[in-house]
Amino acid sequence: MSTDQMSWDAAVRHLYRDAYAYIATGPRRHADWTLDVLALMARAVPDPRGWARVDDAEEASERVENPTWPFAAHSREYVVSRLREIDRDSAENLLLALTEGGCTLSNLQYFIESPDELRAMARTVLARYGDEATCRTNVSKTGSAPGTLDFTLESLGYSPMSVFTEDCGLVVVSDTEVGLFWNFNDL
Repeated sequence: MSTDQMSWDAAVRHLYRDAYAYIATGPRRHADWTLDVLALMARAVPDPRGWARVDDAEEASERVENPTWPFAAHSREYVVSRLREIDRDSAENLLLALTEGGCTLSNLQYFIESPDELRAMARTVLARYGDEATCRTNVSKTGSAPGTLDFTLESLGYSPMSVFTEDCGLVVVSDTEVGLFWNFNDL
């Protein structure tokens, strides 16, 4: 499956319209992809294709003192130690769970589209990065098989990356691009 700018932009803008989100893609410039993630968190790189970016904190006054806000300024070691690899199906579910605070799939009931239509949007988003892209997250679900996130399980854990009480995200890494999909929730 491939995607184009119009379908990707429409999917991103629709899925994250009610989230307090940061959705951005940057170029993959380093063998160590975490350096590219840090550049995205700092808003230091543009989207290499000029496609949509969602940055609900773009105008926040806190960014004057901390340009990475709402992300906390972290070292490469901090970031890499908190992101674990997940499979593509789990990444698809996570993209949907990130559409609202709480990181669950229960929020899908608030969309007018069917779950299948929403999953098609998530697949459109992931298609940008190609079939060989790897996916990583700071989210865990106790009881999930290694490399997966089982959203039928109640437990939610995460390794914080921001100044908020809860933040959940997905990093998608291809040979040429790095995508960052994050939702912030101040409980």
